[in-house]
Amino acid sequence: MANPTRKEILGKVYKMIPPMLESFHKGQLGRVGVIGGSEDYTGAPYFSAMASAKLGCDMSHVICEPGAGAVIKTYSPNLMVHPYMRQSKNLASSESAESVATEVIGMLSRLHVIVIGPGLGRDKLMQDTCAEVIQEARKRGIPFVLDADGLFLAQTRPELVDGCTECILTPNIVEFGRLAKAKGVDVNEGDPTELCAKLAKAFGGVTIIQKGAKDYISNGKHTLVSEGEGGLKRSGGQGDTLTGSLATLLAYRKAYLDKIWDHEGDLGPSETLALAAYGGSAITRECSRLAFKEKGRSLQAGDLTEHVHEAFLNTIGEKGSKL
Repeated sequence: MANPTRKEILGKVYKMIPPMLESFHKGQLGRVGVIGGSEDYTGAPYFSAMASAKLGCDMSHVICEPGAGAVIKTYSPNLMVHPYMRQSKNLASSESAESVATEVIGMLSRLHVIVIGPGLGRDKLMQDTCAEVIQEARKRGIPFVLDADGLFLAQTRPELVDGCTECILTPNIVEFGRLAKAKGVDVNEGDPTELCAKLAKAFGGVTIIQKGAKDYISNGKHTLVSEGEGGLKRSGGQGDTLTGSLATLLAYRKAYLDKIWDHEGDLGPSETLALAAYGGSAITRECSRLAFKEKGRSLQAGDLTEHVHEAFLNTIGEKGSKL
C-alpha cells in the first residue's frame, strides 16, 4: 500500500475532532494538565497550556511550583493554576516528597491528558514527583506527553515509559540523540525515518515525534513524516505549542473513542494516537509559518499562541465546513 498523502492523513485527523454540539457539557471536550513550571521557567507551561486552550480543550490546568504559579496567574486568567509542585530547596518542614506527589496525583482524576516537562527543570524533587505521576498515569491509562526536562526522565529512567503505548515523546535532534544513547541505538546508522522507528521499538512502542526540518513520527510499527512548511525563526518555546496541541488532540481522541457523538468509529486506539501526533505536528508547523510571516526574525514563542486556531482551520478544518 502506498504511503498516505498529507491530505489523507489530515482527513483522518478531522474524523476524530468532536463537532461543537449544544448537548456537550463543560469538560467533555478535554481536561488537560501541564506539569512543570519552576522558579526559573514560567513561560513554557503557559505556552503549552494556552495552545491547549486555543485548540479548544475545555479546561487547561498548570500544575507548578508556587513561585512559578504566582507569575503564571498574571499571564492569563483563563488557565487554572495549581502550585502543588516543590523544588528541593523550597520543601517546607511539614512537607515530604510523598505528600507533594500525593497532592499532584490527586489532580489526575480530573484530567484526560497530562503534559510533563515544560519549565520543569532538573531539580531532583521536581523530577522524582513527575516519576511518581507517570507511574500513576500509566496505571490509570491516562495518556501523557513528555517534553524538555520531562524527556530527562525517559533518558535517565527509561523503565518509566518502556512499553507505554499511551505515551508521546517529543525530542529535538539533541534530545533524540540522548534518548538513543540511553537505549543503545546508533544514530549514525540508517535514515531518520528508520531511526525514529528503531528508537520507538527500543522503548517498547512509545510514540516519538522527532522534531526538525521534518518531523518524524513513529511508534515502531507505523511511521509518518510531517513536512508542512514552518517558519525560519528558531526561537525557544515553539515546542510548547506542540505539546499543548498534542494534549488537546489526545483529549479529542478520548472523546472519539468514548463515542460522545455519533460517528463511524472506524479508527482504533493505535491509529488515533498516531493521528493526534501528526495533527499536533501539522498545526504547530502551520502556527510557526503564520507567525514567521507576520513577525519575521522578531518572532517569539508567544506569537505562535495567537495563531493556533487559524492553524487548526488551515490544516484540519472545522466540523461543518469542508477540509
